[in-house]
Amino acid sequence: MDQQIKQVLIRIAQGKEPAQLVLKNVGIVNVFTESIEVGDVAISHGYIAGIGNYQGERELDLTGKFLSPGFIDTHAHFESSMVSPNLLAGQIVPWGTTTLVADPHEIVNVLGLAGVEYLLQETEGIPLNVYVMLPSCIPATPFEHNGAQFTAEDMRRVMHHPRVLGLGEMMDYPSVLAGDNQVLEKIELFTGKKTVDGHAPGVYGKQLQAYKLAGIDTDHECANYEEARAKISAGMHVLIREGSAAKNLEGILTGAMKEHANMSMFAFCTDDKHLDHIRRDGHIRWNIKKAISLGMEPAQAICMGSWNAAQIYGLRDLGAIAPGFRADLVVLDDLKEMTVHSVYKDGNLVSEGVRPIVIAGHQVDETLTQTVHVAPVDPKKLQISADRQFPVLQITPHSLLTQKVMTTLPQKEGLFVPQDDYLKLAVVERHHATGNVGVGVIHGVGLKNGAIASTIAHDSHNLIVVGDNDEDMLLAIEELKRCQGGYTVVSGGKVLATLQLPIAGLFTNDAALDVTAKTNEMIDICRKLGVVESVDPFITLSFMALPVIPEIRVTDMGVFDVTSFSFLQ
Repeated sequence: MDQQIKQVLIRIAQGKEPAQLVLKNVGIVNVFTESIEVGDVAISHGYIAGIGNYQGERELDLTGKFLSPGFIDTHAHFESSMVSPNLLAGQIVPWGTTTLVADPHEIVNVLGLAGVEYLLQETEGIPLNVYVMLPSCIPATPFEHNGAQFTAEDMRRVMHHPRVLGLGEMMDYPSVLAGDNQVLEKIELFTGKKTVDGHAPGVYGKQLQAYKLAGIDTDHECANYEEARAKISAGMHVLIREGSAAKNLEGILTGAMKEHANMSMFAFCTDDKHLDHIRRDGHIRWNIKKAISLGMEPAQAICMGSWNAAQIYGLRDLGAIAPGFRADLVVLDDLKEMTVHSVYKDGNLVSEGVRPIVIAGHQVDETLTQTVHVAPVDPKKLQISADRQFPVLQITPHSLLTQKVMTTLPQKEGLFVPQDDYLKLAVVERHHATGNVGVGVIHGVGLKNGAIASTIAHDSHNLIVVGDNDEDMLLAIEELKRCQGGYTVVSGGKVLATLQLPIAGLFTNDAALDVTAKTNEMIDICRKLGVVESVDPFITLSFMALPVIPEIRVTDMGVFDVTSFSFLQ
């Protein structure tokens, strides 16, 4: 805070001069006492000057309403929204989220350091505090080819940026436990200085002790209270996730409240939340509302969605309504339903109601929109020999898990011919036009007479395509090459629909494009082509190349057995 501003605030705090704005007679959520106190909040120059009885140049009577600190999302991947950061901000700010801690490992897997620089530039000056955790695992595994490296040296170039808060989720916990030099070098860059996020599902006992000892501060992968308790007992903060797919809040908080756990060790995050769910339920506001519905006192739930988060990430002037804190505030009509009335950012009214707001973006460098570099695909690369039993990816309904099923494939002249819901699944390297193509067989999708393709394929984001004939698969590949990324559906030699996501092949900055509506339209087309209701044609597909989810995947290097960590011939 500038010293001259501080001097003005000191005078206002003492009542020696009026504030620029006073919110009067409001029920103030005090996160320090976890109580509600009725009074005035004096605001000037973007900061809170005082709480009590104040006069202002402008005064707003909020009798009967409540005032909360702005909500903080402690761990999110903005790419999961498929829109640029400014467009996502326009959706979540009206729901009371004023601060977001982003882990951009999706775009960094494609662009490397340029992806971090893009995010910092795009979020400069918008009415949402966007902080960045530098991705720790780029590439995520050695079993696929991604777009760029992101080394400890790259981190050193940007780690001192004021909006870089630390190291992003350390997913490679086996390397941490093995004491890998490169992994420990990244952790050591931040240890004792900034926060180091973890990612260690199901890690307990002595392995958990070693993981924490290495310098890990948080974890957002706890599935239940037993796991969360083990991690907070080891000194880790647990970020309770409630996103679109993973919903862990009820399982953790029910146990925590029953045991009267130390709630200061918990904060809220979304991890991955899609736009349609944000529009329906809100953002961190939904986590808070759900905690209240489970029996938590509103002030305590709000504390977990604001103050606790700020403490974990060293955000010293955020997360509370108190003198000297930034005036990021949410006006609520009630504390049970968490109905958002309006939102203030740095003391300025930025939204009323929960209607999306328009936040202008920046000019996007052309290199960010030209990332789909696919070498011509020889049709022979899609051929699969059917002269022996072959490992098939068996879809598990309503799950990202697959089963490895060894079976004899339907064939003609010794080559696999898709039929009876046995489909081809191909992953095409799309970053450097290497010509790498991995091909496998998937069962349980239901697609007939067509192909579905996407450049969203976690975590390396190569081009992935599933189909029952080579011609449509090849056309789908060409369509995504033409539009530089996104989703497409092809049938009978025709492109039926395409969602263009040109920035890194992951999202769009086109404010006129309704991504949710277009996606739903394409899902309907996929259903008409036979895709079963238990499979999301795009989300499910996007994880079929991620070689860390059991039991079997396909990468651009071939069919991969996750349980044995080996490629299958």
